[in-house]
Amino acid sequence: QLHLVESGGGLVQSGGSLRLSCVASGKSLRHYVVGWFRQAPGKEREGVAFKGGFDNSEYYTDSVKDRFTISRDNAKNTVSLQMNNLKPEDTAVYYCNVRHSIVHARDYWGHGTQVTVSS
Repeated sequence: QLHLVESGGGLVQSGGSLRLSCVASGKSLRHYVVGWFRQAPGKEREGVAFKGGFDNSEYYTDSVKDRFTISRDNAKNTVSLQMNNLKPEDTAVYYCNVRHSIVHARDYWGHGTQVTVSS
């Protein structure tokens, strides 16, 4: 089993920054696609940012491009999401997600961390 724990959420003013962290235990993330999802009240869960396992590809949803940056530290077995210039529409619960690059059924989720951006 692979266990994920997110941290770093909180309440910030519009234009502020937060850095979310996801610490994995049980297995190495080296060969996993890693990413972040978010879900706001009354809205569907959406993918925010992803980083490839074997390749170095990255994906960001249009609404966060040039503001958010996903990174990974294989030595520490962690995934981070740096969020700058936050907007009220970024308010949501953010979830860390990892999926094995080959064995796709090995798909794991954290319990989420709340991000609230006030206007």
